[in-house]
Amino acid sequence: MPARRLKPSDLLSIGEIARRTGLSVSAIRYYEDKRLIEPVRTGGNQRRFLRSDIRRLSFILIAQRLGLSLGEIEAELARLPQGRTPTTRDWEAISAAIRARLDAQIADLTRTRERLDGCIGCGCLSLSHCAIWNPQDRLGEEGPGARKLIG
Repeated sequence: MPARRLKPSDLLSIGEIARRTGLSVSAIRYYEDKRLIEPVRTGGNQRRFLRSDIRRLSFILIAQRLGLSLGEIEAELARLPQGRTPTTRDWEAISAAIRARLDAQIADLTRTRERLDGCIGCGCLSLSHCAIWNPQDRLGEEGPGARKLIG
């Protein structure tokens, strides 16, 4: 939690965070349970969130759309400062880490698309008997599934 003294205007209720992010209250509680965000508790034990949590929650939504798992998101959020709004430099560090992962994912998807187009183009649609993709069923020895598409 932040070491500085918080003013009431620094904190937002869960309803206000939900309104500002477009998330449901239950989704915010879920991310809290996963320790992706940490509320501050008031003297009356009400949860309040830092204004910077709006950006943290927005990052979670974007990262999920990019295909990052909650574990990966948690690791990236650990790079961000707690208690202050992230700077451009903070976001650039996260962006660089994610960019490499996305580039690899794009390469995998492109390779899969190209191979799939070739397979569908032949007309047999059989990954186990295809003379182009699996002559003499050599790939069957490596295990089940579409070996060329997944490997």
